[in-house]
Amino acid sequence: MNVIGTRPDAWWKDRHAAMVKLVGLLERWAASSGAEVTVVFEQPPSPPIRSTVIAVAYAPRPRRDSADDEIVRLLTVEEQPGSVRVVTSDSWLSDRVHAAGATVEPSAPFRALIEDA
Repeated sequence: MNVIGTRPDAWWKDRHAAMVKLVGLLERWAASSGAEVTVVFEQPPSPPIRSTVIAVAYAPRPRRDSADDEIVRLLTVEEQPGSVRVVTSDSWLSDRVHAAGATVEPSAPFRALIEDA
């Protein structure tokens, strides 16, 4: 939701549609860039959002910051966390990501990048 929230386009009125839109942008960008992408949501989208291009993940229990916790958990099982870039503008998550050995990219510039892909 950090990347979605970079645009005040009334995404909060239809969170599911905003999530579908983000997955579509990420799919297009991943296909053109060759990047491996995982998007992590705070809870399973309903209806489910699936992709054959990127991984769509979610926290096992919906609650505040649960997606952040899931991102950090994924980093702890990653064989090469230094090869992972996490997109967020949340300073607390950024600190946790750096501690796990990964890098951080701010949300707004990344959103602009995927919208231009």
